[in-house]
Amino acid sequence: MTALPAAPAAPAAAHRSLRRLHRPALLVWAGFLLVMVGWLLWLHLSKVPTERTCPGLHFDSEKYAADCGYSAFTDANNVFNFLGEALTYACVAVAAWAGAALVGRELESGTAKLAWTQSLSPARWLAGKLVAAALPLAAGGGLLALVFDLVWSSDKDWLVSNWTYDRVFIPRGPLLPALLLLGLAVGALAGIALQRTLPALGAAAAVTLVTRLYLREAWQQPRGPLHGFWTVHLLVTAMVLALAAAATVGAFCILRRRTR
Repeated sequence: MTALPAAPAAPAAAHRSLRRLHRPALLVWAGFLLVMVGWLLWLHLSKVPTERTCPGLHFDSEKYAADCGYSAFTDANNVFNFLGEALTYACVAVAAWAGAALVGRELESGTAKLAWTQSLSPARWLAGKLVAAALPLAAGGGLLALVFDLVWSSDKDWLVSNWTYDRVFIPRGPLLPALLLLGLAVGALAGIALQRTLPALGAAAAVTLVTRLYLREAWQQPRGPLHGFWTVHLLVTAMVLALAAAATVGAFCILRRRTR
């Protein structure tokens, strides 16, 4: 009786290759999370309390600068606004990476087709890439949103940014990870549609940027009949997730059509 053949090692090799591909991006993402979370906590635990008790706060600017070490680059409100803006546009960087490094480069070089013939089907190849990227993006985006909301909610009397501003509205809740997932989906769609690294990078970044800029128009519309941050925020989050789902389905449909 002949022994049953051993399970092919190709899928395991494919998973190892996937981990190697994601490792640099994961390290960059982890570094970004550490910097942003650390910066936000520094504002909340150190900078804002110090400025609250600064004896020169209500005096002339020269005395304030002398007593509090004030500068435009260390003022708590300025730093908070900068961090909020950076978080609102993080989705554009994710889209550029997904379009170029995650999908476009492998299709352009032929690495993806080699994987399809040896181990994985095209659909499983794309699904593995998206899941491996989506999990850390969603978890990290959720962590950033929690810390950002903690800082703004605790110090909003000192930080003059209103919740209707993009730099506060987007990073305070699930809209932030939803936008990151949208960038991932748009990047994958661009990479599969164009199959070239640089065009996919440019197209994914441009589409995500336009979507991000248009969001203000989207949440301006329901603000009249709807009241409160969370009602509007969750409505816009649902819209963004629907767009991300549509882009993901589009990516799988194009991939299926081209690999029949």
